[in-house]
Amino acid sequence: MRLMKWWLLPAVLVALSGSFVLAQEAEKPTEKKAEEGAEELKEEDKPAKPDEEAEPDKATVGKKAPGFTLKNADGKEIKLSDYAGKIVVIEWVNLDCPWCKKHYEGKDELVKQQKKVREDGGEWLLICSSASGKQGNFDAETLKTRLQKVGLEGATYLIDADGTVGKKYEAKTTPHTFVIDKKGVLRYAGALDNLPKQSRGKAEPVNYVANALEAIKADKEVAEKEVKPYG
Repeated sequence: MRLMKWWLLPAVLVALSGSFVLAQEAEKPTEKKAEEGAEELKEEDKPAKPDEEAEPDKATVGKKAPGFTLKNADGKEIKLSDYAGKIVVIEWVNLDCPWCKKHYEGKDELVKQQKKVREDGGEWLLICSSASGKQGNFDAETLKTRLQKVGLEGATYLIDADGTVGKKYEAKTTPHTFVIDKKGVLRYAGALDNLPKQSRGKAEPVNYVANALEAIKADKEVAEKEVKPYG
């Protein structure tokens, strides 16, 4: 093997050095791309935040309550999200329903309960899903008179004539009540109380909504989360 002439050695060294630099530069984009891919993977692996959860189609106890937008008896648009951070009670109502009449005509206990919820910083919304021409659906003037008669306010009486919100909550009777906590989670669904049993003299008064509210305020589990509604 012949030895390389000494005067060629510097040129060879320069060529080898250049090749090494080019190889390093070629590897950099690949390394950067790999790092970006790792960052994207980490973001995807992160759990979704509660406020980023998809809007549920149906009301389910223990899950986020479905949002909605309705107009009240005064013609103002009301959203459930308007009450974020508050305990909200939703009551489906039909002022011509015999059971609703038992609560509102000649009695004021339920109206007082609603006012107490508001005084405590919460809200109590009434929703009427009666379709046009059906029992419980009134024209504006008649509705105003009926609400005044029983001590209710138009601001918290919401109209759901096409039944969209009623279907989301599967509200099929009146009264049918739902209690939502400050985090927007549905904690109770069902009967307002045990009035039918009381009426037959078969039970002492039990107010399921009041019990649910007390548990939520005390940061406890609601004992009876679902009770079959009457009406």
